[in-house]
Amino acid sequence: MSRKKISKKLRVLAIIVLFTGGSIVFISSSNDDFKLVKSLEIYYSLFRELNLFYVDETNPEKLVENSINGMLKELDPYTTYIPESDRENFNFMTTGEYGGIGSLIRRSGEYAIIAEPYEGFPAAKAGLMAGDTIVSIDGKEMKDMEIRQISESLKGKPNTPLTLSIRRYGHSDAMEISLVREKITISNVPYYGMLNEHIGYIRLSNFTTGAAKETKSALLELKKNPGFEAVVLDLRGNPGGLLIEAVDIANIFVKQGQEIVATKGRVKQWDQNYRTRHAPVDTSIFVAVLVSRGSASASEIVAGSLQDLDRAVIIGQRTFGKGLVQTTRELSYNSRLKVTTAKYYIPSGRCIQALDYSKRNEDGSVGSIPDSLISEYQTRNGRTVYDGGGIQPDFKTEPELLSQISIALLTRNVIFDFATMYAAEHEGIGTIEDFSLSTEEYSSFKEVVSSRDFTYETRSEESLKKLMETAKREKYFELAEEEFNALESKLAHNDEKDLDNFSDEILQLLKEEIIVRYYYQKGRVQASIVNDPDVKKALEVLVHPELYLSTLKEAPEKIHARMDSKTK
Repeated sequence: MSRKKISKKLRVLAIIVLFTGGSIVFISSSNDDFKLVKSLEIYYSLFRELNLFYVDETNPEKLVENSINGMLKELDPYTTYIPESDRENFNFMTTGEYGGIGSLIRRSGEYAIIAEPYEGFPAAKAGLMAGDTIVSIDGKEMKDMEIRQISESLKGKPNTPLTLSIRRYGHSDAMEISLVREKITISNVPYYGMLNEHIGYIRLSNFTTGAAKETKSALLELKKNPGFEAVVLDLRGNPGGLLIEAVDIANIFVKQGQEIVATKGRVKQWDQNYRTRHAPVDTSIFVAVLVSRGSASASEIVAGSLQDLDRAVIIGQRTFGKGLVQTTRELSYNSRLKVTTAKYYIPSGRCIQALDYSKRNEDGSVGSIPDSLISEYQTRNGRTVYDGGGIQPDFKTEPELLSQISIALLTRNVIFDFATMYAAEHEGIGTIEDFSLSTEEYSSFKEVVSSRDFTYETRSEESLKKLMETAKREKYFELAEEEFNALESKLAHNDEKDLDNFSDEILQLLKEEIIVRYYYQKGRVQASIVNDPDVKKALEVLVHPELYLSTLKEAPEKIHARMDSKTK
């Protein structure tokens, strides 16, 4: 064999080793393997020529990362490449832990600000407050710095010190704050409590390590209330996480040994059945699970399995529709590949993965599903449920959509800034239940809005503007100019009137943002559920045993027995 051919084969082998994380893959003579070798050889030669002859200096590392991400886009949205620089963020997503000061930050003008300190962690203990502007970290100026860079500067190994220079509303001079980083563990259950004398509530926001333990602990605390009979498990907006945590959370309400989910993949090693492993906490209390379009993955395993086993009623909107299992594979140089290896199937046999990627809502959740892609399945009691994408609730509610003015007030930090001013002027607000803003205080808020030269466009105005631009390009505008102008006048909003028309909605947002300054995340959750329509629907169902049990298609004698015990 010639030296040239040997060199080429070694080069191809080197590429294969590179792409397989250092493991040599033995190539057979099959056509598929030939295509693989051919494609890798083309990639190598293209990359070499690009680096040698492109007119400007290239960034090889960035080029490879972009090409990897482009390749993975051809698959599903959940198979992703995790470079070494993102490893810490990935660990946080799976464990809920990181080393830092324990605070959310956000952009505000040229600087980042403290958006929300977490209760009990360094930021809060050192006296940092929401609204504080981060001027420098350990003497390094933060002006115009990217949020990601600022976040990396705040994070670090536990027990390492750092000093922040901040500006605070109401103070003319900058302040120096010294902190010591700690291991930050974000709670999966930010709040639990009693909605009334008989019904408890648990908000589960993530499925990182310890989610089941926290949920179980919350339920055991609620059960200490003498009149406790039912619980609302709120999974709205929960993006999911660890599959085994989902199984263990379902286990809280389901007997030991029950299959909760099965995974099936192309490679047999990913085929597994996950059964409940422990003694349950309570298999008889009424359970209502709240879900939304943002409830995904592990959330759908919990909601779907409890629905299939007729162990809970599901309330809300159709869930996200993510029935795929990801496995993390180690690559070279501390990078990783999060790859979809299987689909999961809940007890009825259905998979909740959306079968049609082309018809998605703006947030990525399930959109319309053709009837041809939907199949029927049966729950344990014989109720009909469906696949095709997501979990369909037993009691459907309409999502609460914010008005355009509320969205603008939130995104432009007007509500946030007013809460900062309010907190600077009030040492306390009393109890969460009793707190509200007065008419005079809302008038002060409207003055702040006016002083900010605040303006916005409604979606109707945006759509009309686009239509008018299209009509002008196509030379139809002059034919209907009078009608366009009349419609533009009718659709024009009034900022001052909108502040009054949507005052209830805006007051609720202000209330939540102010409460979080004094009672942290658990206060925000508690305030948000007071007039929540989904929570009200759950209460309506749970206080009527006949409605609850008949929804689950329980036997008439079981319904009568429960009704009799309720009467007694």
